[in-house]
Amino acid sequence: MDWMQIVSALALGMFVIFLFPRAKDAMQNSPKGSSSDWMGFIIPIVGIILFVMLLIELV
Repeated sequence: MDWMQIVSALALGMFVIFLFPRAKDAMQNSPKGSSSDWMGFIIPIVGIILFVMLLIELV
């Protein structure tokens, strides 16, 4: 094996070990979104999707 692959595997393992508990804690303690929050997210995403579809049709 190449030494770069070994170092990359060790770094990936360290990321998982250090980030997983913090991500789990952040998900449990994060505020929950209301329906108005979700609509504020969905409307721009739908607009972007429609705009991309328009650009694809124009090509």
